[in-house]
Amino acid sequence: MDIRRRNNVTVTGRADGPVLLLAHGFGCDQNMWRLVTPTLAENYRVVLFDYVGSGRANPSAWDERRYSSLEGYAQDVLEVAEELDLRDATFVGHSVSAMVGVLAAAQVPERISRLVMVAPSPRYIDDDGYRGGFGAEDIDELLESLESNYLGWSAAMAPVIMGNDDRPELGRELTASFCATDPDMARVFARTTFLSDSREDLKTVTVPTLILESRQDMIAPREVGAYVRDAIPGSRLVTLEATGHCPQLSAPHATAAAVVAFVGTA
Repeated sequence: MDIRRRNNVTVTGRADGPVLLLAHGFGCDQNMWRLVTPTLAENYRVVLFDYVGSGRANPSAWDERRYSSLEGYAQDVLEVAEELDLRDATFVGHSVSAMVGVLAAAQVPERISRLVMVAPSPRYIDDDGYRGGFGAEDIDELLESLESNYLGWSAAMAPVIMGNDDRPELGRELTASFCATDPDMARVFARTTFLSDSREDLKTVTVPTLILESRQDMIAPREVGAYVRDAIPGSRLVTLEATGHCPQLSAPHATAAAVVAFVGTA
């Protein structure tokens, strides 16, 4: 299958610029990057794509077994990178995609040589000595609600995830993105996301890494950003003047500026 069509790959920006590979999170697609892409495209070659099961990716490529683990999504990343023969790229992963990037970079450091983790979380469920933000019962209830009434769950949860109550249009946009996702595929991605535990994978990171967090985020609280920073030697944590789990939408200029400052334009 043509990888570019399968994953709805879009390439924009400077053809000779450093490569940024932008990856969306659960319930989203590459449109979530639309407010930062114009700024980044001034100096970078920007590659966007949709995971199979999301956005305008080819639904015929869906395989529930493959996408029941983060390794399946990492395989999408690896295949896109190979198809475009990307070298020395910076992987910018939002939410669960930050952990997908960790898995991909461990396999092909020559293709993915830097990581930017936007609102990452290696584990959403609290554990001994670790605060992920949710109890196990919270996640069970979340998944049960999502699986029984996905559209209703999306309408209720998307504005909460987005935050920024004073800007309801952002919540509506995320709701529309969730609702456009096939419910059966979304259920699989949700379980893969919210039941994942990638804390051990953080130890495999050897490439320069930037962690971006919002000052208030109900999905990835500040303790999570500090945990990721401490787990990846030499990584840098930046707290954006943003609220909610999607700073690329709520604070696009600050998000883009942090990426540029980290990667440079050489």
